[in-house]
Formats: sequence, structure tokens, C-alpha cells
Amino acid sequence: MASDKKIVLVTGGNTGLGYETVKALYQTDTPYELIIGCRTISKGETAIATLRTEVPQSPSSLSTLHVDLESDASLENAVESIASRFAGRLDVLVNNGGGTFDQHVPAGNLSLREAWNKSWETNVTGTHVLTTLAVPLLLKSADPRLLFITSGTSALKGTEDNVTPAMQRLNFNPEPGWPKKELGLSSYPAYRAAKTGLNMVMREWNRLLMRDGVKVWAVSPGFLATGLTGVGRGEMLLKGARDPATGGQFVKDVIQGKRDEDVGLVVGPGRVQPW
Repeated sequence: MASDKKIVLVTGGNTGLGYETVKALYQTDTPYELIIGCRTISKGETAIATLRTEVPQSPSSLSTLHVDLESDASLENAVESIASRFAGRLDVLVNNGGGTFDQHVPAGNLSLREAWNKSWETNVTGTHVLTTLAVPLLLKSADPRLLFITSGTSALKGTEDNVTPAMQRLNFNPEPGWPKKELGLSSYPAYRAAKTGLNMVMREWNRLLMRDGVKVWAVSPGFLATGLTGVGRGEMLLKGARDPATGGQFVKDVIQGKRDEDVGLVVGPGRVQPW
């Protein structure tokens, strides 16, 4: 069916920054078809129930969609479902789904190779495959927007930053010798490398789709107290992380046109992130 509402797919939309992005859009007066992409439909349905409790009145519609970034069949089915429901159109794709797997190596759950491959499969490869499948739908939009959620840890320039406590933890030089002791947030090299790679994926899509009128960004929402690293919300807040709702509001602002002058760049609150 055709819809007058803007159609927005947020992968990983049932939790963390994805959930807060959906919520921020759901709270506005602008009507959207908000599609929560998730690996487990029941979790998406729980997220919808929570949203409707937190925001009793909205002109927007909510639905779930099975999106598994490690399964081509899931991604193909997801895009086919959107095409069937909305006359082949998608207005906004927020590539938010991803994960960290470095912490599973010392825990013995994954080998080093498995953790690195899973980091790239989830954060980069799956996202690129989904985007490739979704482009024909975006090209039917009057105002197509394509967002890749990256990280402040992805900037190569940021590896020289030892000013803030968060970057000091990330860029800490450990004592000589081997093996190195795990040191909190300094132990996520696969995640950082994958997000740096995702920035290049964004640049490629910006190059490919510029003359088609698709606006493309990587969005770096800042250090947020999500469950991404497996560390509890309270501990994250103590380390200086912000409420994920602030990140959701920022992603909403990008979707609604407040960073259109920075198309093709990595945008964060109040700044363009260096490469």
C-alpha cells in the first residue's frame, strides 16, 4: 500500500540508540511509518508496547521487521516486505544495528578470528548488503536519507587524543611485556576497526548516490550509556557516558534536516568528526 507518511527503517531498533531514535521520531508531530528492525520479533513487539506506554499519543505508526545482519536471506526478505507494504518505497534507512565482540575473546566464548570476523560481518558487511538491497526503494523517495551509525572511537585522528578520560582509557599505552592485561575500554580493537571501515562504506555510498539526490551521513552520537559493550548502564554513566535519549534526539535531527550542510561527513552533536 502507498503511504503519505515518511517510511523509516531503524535496524537494531528495539534497544539502545536504535530504540531512542524510534522514540524521538515517534514523539514528534511529523507522521512516520516507523519500522523496528530486529533479530527477535518478540523483542521488537516489547519495544513497541513500551513506546506506546511512554508516548501515548503519536501521529506515527509502529511495526517490527526481522532483520538479521548475518543472514542474506533475512535481509532480502526484509526489503521485499517493505517494498510490498509501501509500494516499493523507503524514505530513510538508519543503519544502527551492530555489536561489539572483543570482550568474548578473553571470556573464551569466541576465538580471536571469530570475534574479528563477527565484528565486521555485523557492523560492516551486513550493513552494506542491506543498503545495497534497499537502494532501489530509497530512489523512489522524494527525500531519501541514508544514515550509518558509527562511533567516536572510529576516527584515526582520535587515536592521538588523550584529553578526555574516555579517550585516555581507549588510547592508554600499557606496560611492556606480553600478554597485555585487559584494560576496560582499551580492549575493543575489532569494534573500532570495523567502525572505521564503516566510515569508508559511507563515503562510497555518498559517492555512488550523490547524483541520485540521496543524502548520506555517518552519525557519531557520542559516548552513550547503552548495553553495546556489555557494561552496565550505571558503570557507563560513571565513566562519563550520556543518556542514550540524547543520541536518539541527535539522529532525529539529522533525519529531519538539521545537518544537511554536512552530507557525506561523520557528524556528531555540534561538530563534524575528523577522519
